[in-house]
Amino acid sequence: MTIELEDWKITAYALGELEGAERADVERRVAGDAGLAARVEAARRRGDSLRTRLAAEPGPGLSAEQRERLARAGAAGVAGAAGPTPAATDAAGGARPPSKLVRQLAWAAAACVVGGICYSIQIPRLYELSPSAPGTLLVTREARSVDTGTAGVERAQARVQLAGLPILGAMPGPAPVPPAGVLAPTTRDRADATPDMVRRLQEVEGEFHTEAYSRIVENAFHSVHEHPLSTFSIDVDTASYANVRRYLTGSMLPPPDAVRLEEMVNYFTYDYAPPSDKAHPFAVHMEVAACPWKSGHKLLRVGLKGRELDLDHRPPSNLVFLLDVSGSMNEPNKLPLLKSGIQLLVNQLGENDRVAIVVYAGASGLVLPSTTGDKKQEILAAIERLHAGGSTNGGAGIQLAYEVAREHFLQGGTNRVILATDGDFNVGVTSQGELVRTIEDKAKSGVFLSVLGFGMGNYKDDTLEKLADKGNGNYAYVDSLREARKVLVEQMAGTLVTIAKDVKIQIEFNPAQVSSYRLIGYENRILAKEDFNDDKKDAGEIGAGHTVTALYELVTAGGAAPEGGAPAVDPLKYQQAPAASPAAGASGELCTVKLRYKQPEGDASTLMTYPLRGAGGEFDKASTDFRFAAAVAGYGMLLRRSEFAAGFSWDAVVEIAGSSLGADREGYRKEFLDLARKAKALASQK
Repeated sequence: MTIELEDWKITAYALGELEGAERADVERRVAGDAGLAARVEAARRRGDSLRTRLAAEPGPGLSAEQRERLARAGAAGVAGAAGPTPAATDAAGGARPPSKLVRQLAWAAAACVVGGICYSIQIPRLYELSPSAPGTLLVTREARSVDTGTAGVERAQARVQLAGLPILGAMPGPAPVPPAGVLAPTTRDRADATPDMVRRLQEVEGEFHTEAYSRIVENAFHSVHEHPLSTFSIDVDTASYANVRRYLTGSMLPPPDAVRLEEMVNYFTYDYAPPSDKAHPFAVHMEVAACPWKSGHKLLRVGLKGRELDLDHRPPSNLVFLLDVSGSMNEPNKLPLLKSGIQLLVNQLGENDRVAIVVYAGASGLVLPSTTGDKKQEILAAIERLHAGGSTNGGAGIQLAYEVAREHFLQGGTNRVILATDGDFNVGVTSQGELVRTIEDKAKSGVFLSVLGFGMGNYKDDTLEKLADKGNGNYAYVDSLREARKVLVEQMAGTLVTIAKDVKIQIEFNPAQVSSYRLIGYENRILAKEDFNDDKKDAGEIGAGHTVTALYELVTAGGAAPEGGAPAVDPLKYQQAPAASPAAGASGELCTVKLRYKQPEGDASTLMTYPLRGAGGEFDKASTDFRFAAAVAGYGMLLRRSEFAAGFSWDAVVEIAGSSLGADREGYRKEFLDLARKAKALASQK
């Protein structure tokens, strides 16, 4: 049930402008309503963004005369330019004074309008297309300064006009700079837009994009006769899903290479039973049913469920926070959000845990020596003192963080470095290859790595994913305080406590049942078949309570060869293609799933083997989790513009997900449904 709360009060609370009984009342109501908490979080993000950008805006250098004119005009001049705005009222119906942030915006606009100074323009960087009114732009959050050279002013004015915001007051500048527009507080937040206008606005947005993603080449179909074994390393990363959500929330479709399908699917937990056999740290679950996007094909799901861990009895932790405090982190959705997220984790620690903080910018340093977790005020104060500035020497920070972790190594405990950054390493060791080799070497020390990514615009996803992969750890992207809470509080055991490492999966398909197969996602986790039995080969890790899901699209024996399959090869001269044995036909097995894993501190792997019988039934009769995972995979394929999604649609994603939400206690599946609808609207506009 949603608890109604006035919009002005939500904004004032989010901006820290409520006190006493009013603040306590809002806190109580927010704590009992997830929807209201999400609205508060959204308001806080918008406010932080605007406040930080205003603080960072260079001073215009007003003359004495200009200051006098500004004092005379004040915010009234802006109000006159903007037109009348309905007065805010409080709960009792009386006038509510404008927010401090709104007053700051008004004075900033007045400084430009009255002073006749043209330095920079605050413009909305993010917008969204209304799902209920196609062709309508809704202004959302973020503002970005654009230098007011001729081209910059023209781009800025175009974006302001396209977003449906007024251009206020002529700002004469030296020729040939044209008059510039200034954003001021306004109640207008929507405007009709043609597809061409949307395209032009998206092009302007693209000018500020310097993010880096590794190219993904989708897995093709493989013939079972020629390639009977499929081998890959498991993955519990979730960064791609949250990063894609950030794009969609900003009303932009993500770059195709930002969409890693396995991370889409594995963002969600599934109701797999935990292991009943105490000899193994996880259980294996399999299910097969008709494929929803290709008639005649099957969909196979392989799910792993890690052993649950009682947090009251978890092993002690030796944590080293490695925090990027370089200049590139001076954004509201970077260092301030990072600090808030780390504080959430610190509040979960106890006297048996240890925390150290290493920071890096132009140089690296130890700002908090290893400190017991019961000294929370000391730890939180050290976090609060962090400020951003300088270049990014990540390599030096990595060296120091691992040295501190090894110095306080806990035998039988959790030893982990938590790297939080936007990945924009630009001094010292800047080569991605060198950074990865450094992490590979440090991983041999028994210290695991978690990577938390922050920010946008210059985000280096390709580097961070590789560091987490080679550092025996997991990778998450944090776009909000809610996501930080999910990763560091709700899934704390899985994030911190590794129950199995170097986990590898190898599936042998029965040619009597399956003619070809395609692994959905995991493109950068594919292993050679010989790597499965090689204990020197690094693979993925599973944390306590984690669920891991992999999906295969199958063509049953006798089915038509799929499009997008590997090209056929000439017949062999010296040997015949292998044929199915009589035993294969008699077994009725679709495939055999084999897994290898090592204990967190072990060097020798353990083998698990599970055959799967039966061809599965109709998709509509599959389990709720199976259908939801299929919807998420289809969503990812559509975002990637995958050739294999030609028979699928956004309407199908919405329909399948909407009918398979399950219990959804945290609301993540409902949020997915909203994102799918938004992606549909954006795709239709594009």
